[in-house]
Amino acid sequence: MDGGDEVEAVSYCCSTCDGGEGHGRTLSVHTRKPRSLSTSSSTTTSSDNSQQVDWHLGRSRRVCALARRLLPEMNPHSRLRRTQSLHGPSPVTTFGPKACMLHNPNTIMHIQDPASQRLTWNKPPKSVLVIKKIHDAGLLQPFKELCTFLTEAKSMIVYVERKVLEDPAIAGDDAFRTTMNKFCTFRDDLDDISNYVDFIICLGGDGTLLYASSLFQESVPPVMAFHLGSLGFLTPFNFDTYQSQLNQVIEGNVSIVLRSRLLVRVQKDSREKRAKVEENGVILTNGEGEGMHKAAQYQVLNEVVVDRGPSSYLSNVDLFLDGHLITTVQGDGVIVSTPTGSTAYAVAAGASMIHPNVPAIMITPICPHSLSFRPIVVPAGVELKIMLSSEARNTAWVSFDGRKRQEICHGDSITITTSCFPVPSICFRDPVTDWFESLAQCLHWNVRKKQHHLISEEEEF
Repeated sequence: MDGGDEVEAVSYCCSTCDGGEGHGRTLSVHTRKPRSLSTSSSTTTSSDNSQQVDWHLGRSRRVCALARRLLPEMNPHSRLRRTQSLHGPSPVTTFGPKACMLHNPNTIMHIQDPASQRLTWNKPPKSVLVIKKIHDAGLLQPFKELCTFLTEAKSMIVYVERKVLEDPAIAGDDAFRTTMNKFCTFRDDLDDISNYVDFIICLGGDGTLLYASSLFQESVPPVMAFHLGSLGFLTPFNFDTYQSQLNQVIEGNVSIVLRSRLLVRVQKDSREKRAKVEENGVILTNGEGEGMHKAAQYQVLNEVVVDRGPSSYLSNVDLFLDGHLITTVQGDGVIVSTPTGSTAYAVAAGASMIHPNVPAIMITPICPHSLSFRPIVVPAGVELKIMLSSEARNTAWVSFDGRKRQEICHGDSITITTSCFPVPSICFRDPVTDWFESLAQCLHWNVRKKQHHLISEEEEF
């Protein structure tokens, strides 16, 4: 080594750190001239050179080890191999371009008290996405009132889906045309509005909130859902006082509930049949070509449903947990749901109801051909995998929040785990009160005629 400074490009995984696969990124390490232990010495012996080389080699190893530990923080969206965990991944607490959750220093094990989850704004919100249930004439007037209030009174940029404005009842309203010309429109599955929307307003039922979740594959802006549908379990706000409620949301510091989602990857193993041909052009047999793996990814708010489809046979799928075969599901199918989805299809299949703040994944069989197959709850940190059993007589079908239904064949796999991107749902009061009120009002939980107290002989006279 000479006396000048050197710059050495060290990979995160290199020969100095016992090999391994590199990540393709490099870190520049500046090594300065080492200080001599003796100020009077002007030369460096071979022993000193050896010590210096060992010192720099050890330093390079430490830098590489530190870089590997920092890699997930430098690239938070990079997927690392999941292992067994008692808790799910730490949810992202920034929602859209401007919203975030107030920091609570009293959190324990990354789990906040539901009553302490508050929403705030880094900057005042300026844009809003209004999602309206289409083909519902009862929502036309609330939609027009809300959009007029947002554009005129609040001077906000309103995003509306293009197919909503194609409704003849809206497109043909001349009085509403001035407001409609100020809208920004988008198309589902074609336009990405993730970085343009500060918060979301849903007009409709629970399906409208599920649809809003499907529009955002990563960070979801805060969602304010008005009860204008049939059930309204996930929509706590009434439209009668929408102006005062909107003012409170825009000012910030309102309660939210983080509804966890499932990150689902569907791996398709499609094998194309190819004809084997002799040199003279004669076709011999039809053979199988190489497997072509096609993957698709979904963010699911309620549940993933695997069922037998139109077949009359029982579904026969294998269920793996962190790579270990847990059981084989024989019945009409299986439901893998979030706590939010526990009050949807899962509860109809006999599952328990779980509060949205509980970090968990629920597995519920659909009409199992076994009296002992009961619903179970597993930690949010595990990775589930569903595959068609080798003994299955028919294929299976899968759907995600009731959408994107597709067939699952032999060799295909469905991988499910908890997503890092929850849906921040704005509460009317707080997460606990809103949830129990929904149980009582929508599902009539524990509603019965009350038992009268016993009348004593003294009370009879």
